[in-house]
Amino acid sequence: MSEEIPEAKPVEKPEVKAEEKPLETPTRISIDEFARVQMLVGQVLEAEKIEGSRKLLKLRVDIGDEVRQVVAGISEAYAPDDLINKKVILVANLKPAKLMGVESNGMIVAASDGGRPVLATFNEDVPNGSPLR
Repeated sequence: MSEEIPEAKPVEKPEVKAEEKPLETPTRISIDEFARVQMLVGQVLEAEKIEGSRKLLKLRVDIGDEVRQVVAGISEAYAPDDLINKKVILVANLKPAKLMGVESNGMIVAASDGGRPVLATFNEDVPNGSPLR
């Protein structure tokens, strides 16, 4: 009589969110590599939640010579109306990406404080489109 061997169950690993992972020592880059990142001052003209998403907002951001549509994962920390006219930092030379079917043409710079996004902004009025150095 043969014994039945119970089927092995997969071991469930606890889910680790990106913002909970320990920070690794960053790779150092040259000043030439850093100079390739084009960061500009932008002013949020419009903001709205993206249907079906908890985190994403669609923003229209004035960067001086054009207005860009950008998708940002900040809606758990910022209400759309609170972003209108706020000055932000926009990474302007990223390739376009689609998030939840909405095209994003840049990235808003934010810190992560315990997983909560905190926008990088300015204490003084800076003209839209001003480059960061």
